[in-house]
Amino acid sequence: MSAIPAVPASSPASSPVWSIDPRTGEQREQVGVEAAPEVVDAAVRAAHAARGALADRTLRAAFLRSAADQLERGRDEFIATADAETALGATRLTGELARTCYQLRSFADTVDDGAFLDVIISHPDASATPPVPDLRRYKIPLGVVAVYSASNFPFAFSVAGGDTASALAAGCPVVVKAHPDHPATSELAAAALRRAAAEHGIPEGVVGLVHGFDAGVALVEHPLVAAAGFTGSVRGGRALFDAAAARPVPIPFHGELGSLNPVWVTEAAAAERPEEIGSGLAASMTMGVGQFCVKPGLVLAPAGAAGDQLVKALGQSLADVDAGVMLDHRMRDSFLAGVAARTQLPYVEAPLAPGPGSEHTVAPGFLTVPVAPLLQEDGPYALLLEECFGPVTVVARYADASEAEALLARLPGNLTATLHVSTAEASGETSGADGGTDLVARLTPLAGRILVNAWPTGVAVAPAQHHGGPYPATTSTSTSVGSTAAERWLRPVAYQNTPEALLPPELRENNPLGLPRTVDGRREG
Repeated sequence: MSAIPAVPASSPASSPVWSIDPRTGEQREQVGVEAAPEVVDAAVRAAHAARGALADRTLRAAFLRSAADQLERGRDEFIATADAETALGATRLTGELARTCYQLRSFADTVDDGAFLDVIISHPDASATPPVPDLRRYKIPLGVVAVYSASNFPFAFSVAGGDTASALAAGCPVVVKAHPDHPATSELAAAALRRAAAEHGIPEGVVGLVHGFDAGVALVEHPLVAAAGFTGSVRGGRALFDAAAARPVPIPFHGELGSLNPVWVTEAAAAERPEEIGSGLAASMTMGVGQFCVKPGLVLAPAGAAGDQLVKALGQSLADVDAGVMLDHRMRDSFLAGVAARTQLPYVEAPLAPGPGSEHTVAPGFLTVPVAPLLQEDGPYALLLEECFGPVTVVARYADASEAEALLARLPGNLTATLHVSTAEASGETSGADGGTDLVARLTPLAGRILVNAWPTGVAVAPAQHHGGPYPATTSTSTSVGSTAAERWLRPVAYQNTPEALLPPELRENNPLGLPRTVDGRREG
């Protein structure tokens, strides 16, 4: 195998990386400089060299638990720094940091259990047609994973977040591209992970960190990077996805790009509990100043009196929500421009117009529109079917169920799809075209997570979780949350007629590691 050529050690002077206070727009501190190509190259090579240190499952599980411990020890500094960079508030950030630590420990448990290795053994069977040889299959790490941090979760989807934790659990070192909205927080998190690695004799290069747009491009193109995980915009994610596919050796790119997260409120549900649904929607769409990837951005509500009551309740609840600070002023400008473009469309009304709160804040609101214009194949109304990042939702009023279904058929892929039904619909007392079971079935093709009489904001860390969906929600069929997220960074390999002494310990007949496995179709352990 030929050696991977090094990146030339020469580049223009790098731009400074500043930590910015979104509450004022002022620079807080210079964190460093954007990574030049040779810096990216060095980080990737250091991560690549650290692969062997993660081979021991017991060691890497201990590493993940120590990482959680390190984050908890620095809790006050982490939360203060993240709040200064994101304006998300101490309460929200305290919960997010706790979630991040829980996630790290959860993946440590996954590593200890070993089921993620998916060990399958088929003994020889001469009676089969054709005869089956001795086959033993399990999964191995891909290699260095590039992680692209999200803006809206400085802990849970950033340096120490789910992509990093799942990659390390799979045995893959990482190089993280920090998000420019929280560079100081990113540096603190990377230092904590490296301290945790050092506790167990793992090289610090197992977690690399780089800053800068060009560094992100260089990272996905680096020949030693074996896979990538991304959380961000459709435009940025698609560009990196295309770059990953255009490499001489393409790599998996697991991107979370954008999601409208539609909500379908049946007429019976709107009639039964308009105030509850309206207030719940207001709370969900304004959580984190509307900057959640699962924010409900399109709500299908009936056009009649029941829908009117729901819309009224939504407006009353939103009127009590204070203006908030978005993650940065660029996002604020984009939000205001997006709202302005939508409100200028014919038939679009703004019962409570979202807009600027002050020089640095935005006020929440919502728009309404009849479904009919949204059914046009081409034209300006397609804008209403795109995500608008921030505290706004579009309420589309449908005349009947068939009109609602026609609109759902036009939607792209989503992370979530939500159904609000009446008590009778939920209990199965109705049947046929209006039955709750049938309604759930119609939503299922749209998203990776289906909710009934709940709200999508909040993604639990649990083995059964699925945080992903059809494109453009994600670029793959995998989840980025839950224990199965580690599967993204593994590939299967089968050994045929391999002598016992030459097999990896995971595949040996006596199962020396005590792994759960499937043998001749039967689950063991």
